[in-house]
Amino acid sequence: MDAIYQARIDTVLSALGEMGLEQMIVSDPDSIWYLTGYYVFPFERLYALYLRRNGAHKLFLNRMFPEPPAGWEAVWHTDTDDAIAILAEQVDKEKPMGIDKEWTARFLLPLMERNPGRYVLASKCVDDARSCKDEAERDLMRTASRINDTVMERAIAHFKEGMTEKEAADFIVAQYAAEGCDGLAFEPIVSYGPHAADPHHEPDQTPLKKGDCIVVDIGGRKDRYCSDMTRTFFCKEAPEEYAKIHDVVREANELAERMIKPGVPLKDLDAAARDHITKAGYGEYFTHRLGHFIGQTEHEQGDVSGATPLTAKPGMIFSIEPGVYLPNKFGVRIEDLVLVTETGCEILNRVDKHWKTVG
Repeated sequence: MDAIYQARIDTVLSALGEMGLEQMIVSDPDSIWYLTGYYVFPFERLYALYLRRNGAHKLFLNRMFPEPPAGWEAVWHTDTDDAIAILAEQVDKEKPMGIDKEWTARFLLPLMERNPGRYVLASKCVDDARSCKDEAERDLMRTASRINDTVMERAIAHFKEGMTEKEAADFIVAQYAAEGCDGLAFEPIVSYGPHAADPHHEPDQTPLKKGDCIVVDIGGRKDRYCSDMTRTFFCKEAPEEYAKIHDVVREANELAERMIKPGVPLKDLDAAARDHITKAGYGEYFTHRLGHFIGQTEHEQGDVSGATPLTAKPGMIFSIEPGVYLPNKFGVRIEDLVLVTETGCEILNRVDKHWKTVG
C-alpha cells in the first residue's frame, strides 16, 4: 500500500481505538478514495471499505466496478447476489461496528437485522483525518485556488452594464473548463443589487444596472479538490452607504484572518468578525457562520462558528466569509480560503478585496 494512504488509514485507526472500536464501515466514495486511491460512484449498488484495527481491511465491490489497487482485498458481489449477506459474513459479529454518516438505511438496517449488536456513528474518525490536509492535499488546494483567482479576475474584466446574471455565470463556467478543471465545486453565484441580499441567490435574467452591487461566489474542482472565493463589486459607481458596508465586511475578514494560528478556538474568529460588524451597526444582517471547511467537497465536516468546539490545527483549510445582507436592498460578502500553517495561516486567494467599480 502506498505510504500516503497507509498514513491516512493509520490516523483513522488510531481514532477508532480512542472510541473503543475495532472495526468500521466507510461508504462515502470520497472518503474511500482518500484512504485507498480507489474511486467509483456506485449509484444504487453496495460499495464499502471495511477497516479493522488488526489490518485485515476489505473492499466490498460490485463486479461492474474496476479492479482495486494492488494490496487491497476485494470481496465481490453481482447484481443478483445478496450483497448485505455477503458483507455480514465477512465482518466481526461480536464487536461493535463503526458506521460513517453516509451509509444509507437500506444497507445499514438489513445489516443490523442480520448482525444484531452495537452500531456507532464513527464518521468523526474519517472526518477529522480529512480536515487536516497533508502536503499533497495542500498543494492541490493551492493549485485549485490559483485557478479560482484567474477565473475571478477574468469575471471582473468581463462585467458590462446590461449583462444578465446568467450570462455572467455562463462565462465563469466556461473559464473553469478552459483552465482544465474537472468541473465546478458548486454552481456560480452571481447576484446583482437586491438579489445580493440572498446569500445563495441563483443567477437569472436580471440585467446589470449602474449602481448595482455585484456578489460573485465561485469555485472550481481540479484534481478532485475544490476552490471557493467571494468578492463584491459595484457597477460603474458605489453608493456611499454600501461602499462603507463593504469596507466594514472587508475589515472583518482581515481581522479574523490575522488571528489564525494553531491553537486558536475557531469560535473566537467568528466572534471577532461578528463583533466588528455589530459595532458598525450591522450585526443583525450578518446571518450565517463565518466559514466552512473544504477539500474534496465544497463543504466538509467542520465549521467556523460560534458553536464549534474546534481549534485551529496545521493543515486545516476553511473559509473566512463575513457578510452583510440588507433585505431587498444590498448584500456584500468577502471570502477567502485559508490554510492553517505551523505558525499562522496562508491565505490561498490573491484577488484584491477592496471595493472597486466594474462595467
